[in-house]
Amino acid sequence: MPPRRRDRRRPRDPSPETSRASTSAASSSSGSRFRPALLAPLLLLLLLLILAALHFSGRLSLPRPQAPPQRTRLSVHERGLVRRDVSASEILAEHATVSENRSRRHFRNPVLAYVTPWNSKGYDMAKLYSTKFTHISPVWYDLKSDGNKLVLEGQHNFDAKWVSELQSNGSLVLPRVVLEAFPGVVLMKKKLRDKAIDLIVNECSYNCQFVIWLSVNRDKGYDGVVLESWSRWAVYGVLDDSELRNRALQFVKHLGKTLHLTSSNLSTHHHLKLIYVVPAPRMKELNNQEFRPEDLLQLADSVDGFSLMTYDFSGPQNPGPSAPLSWIQYSLKTLLAAKGSASHGHSHMIFLGINFYGNDFLLSKGDGGNAITGRDFIYLLDKYKPSLQWDEKSSEHFFVYSDKGLRHAVFYPTLMSLSLRLDEAQDWGTGLSIWEIGQGLDYFFDVL
Repeated sequence: MPPRRRDRRRPRDPSPETSRASTSAASSSSGSRFRPALLAPLLLLLLLLILAALHFSGRLSLPRPQAPPQRTRLSVHERGLVRRDVSASEILAEHATVSENRSRRHFRNPVLAYVTPWNSKGYDMAKLYSTKFTHISPVWYDLKSDGNKLVLEGQHNFDAKWVSELQSNGSLVLPRVVLEAFPGVVLMKKKLRDKAIDLIVNECSYNCQFVIWLSVNRDKGYDGVVLESWSRWAVYGVLDDSELRNRALQFVKHLGKTLHLTSSNLSTHHHLKLIYVVPAPRMKELNNQEFRPEDLLQLADSVDGFSLMTYDFSGPQNPGPSAPLSWIQYSLKTLLAAKGSASHGHSHMIFLGINFYGNDFLLSKGDGGNAITGRDFIYLLDKYKPSLQWDEKSSEHFFVYSDKGLRHAVFYPTLMSLSLRLDEAQDWGTGLSIWEIGQGLDYFFDVL
């Protein structure tokens, strides 16, 4: 079973540059004396004031603006673009043209969209298509161990204006928190377990900071959190020990119940929500590290949804499709068991994972490969003019090219592969979770 490669999907796209204050020195007149010793402290003070103002407004974490896509009155379905026999030239010509009706939803069930700081395009796409997303999860936080203490990192990513704009358009904003802390600290010591939960819950409601002489109490107003911990617990061996595994499940339940007792910024009638990230089943017989149907049933009353990672099926050591449709079907059947069973009644809680990234695998002279974004995919299509092939077994497109004597295989989602997966989610009554919208092509949003 290949290991999880969560960080592998960080593309070769540098993080957005932070804002920089610039000043120009004024030239002195012929009758005045220039005193750099007096000017330097003033410039330093001005710089500190500008940075403080930017920090409080969230501007330090804002991405660079992206060029808006071209508009047309027709959707990708009406343009006849959702099909198996697609060509590189057609994708190059059409990928940046989208329907002008951004509010129309083809997929009626809940949609969770992840946004990452290292793909700045996702910030803009979240705003442009906010009506297509019921939940948006900015990937901002890590809860880590610092000796016997716990530290929640990522507060600097918070962008009040961006969050408020999304919420005003009807989307719930639930930042992702990755539980990196040592399990022995969080799971075995009640005081630190409660501290971890307090750090997460309190981050949803407020943040107090002091910069120079200014004190700000700022309500972040999140609608809950997306928690990822299962894959970390698997690495630490937590899931192989029955007592630790039970403590791990109890931690998630306790967090969910605490969030549910906390009112959101919407009103006192709405509680904070918890969506839990779970891996997709990888083998015919589930082992201890898998998330099983009984785990789903145990957590169902304490969480509001499960973000199912039905992607990353292949890797550099086993090149192939990112998310074969047969594997997606197997994952749903395994977790939800047979139709009519107790767990099948929870299909509405599943956010079926859909990848907007792809992979460029090296097929000769050893294994290797990289995750690619839509920008990388378009570059490869334009440079090599490959012939795209449809793999019936996985229901994915791919192409092969050679560079400097080395053969590569590229798997990247297309309108057809996405459409089939949306149909599968619709049939099961599940929602969607997209990793992540900054990595896709513009016209992908038309199928949602």
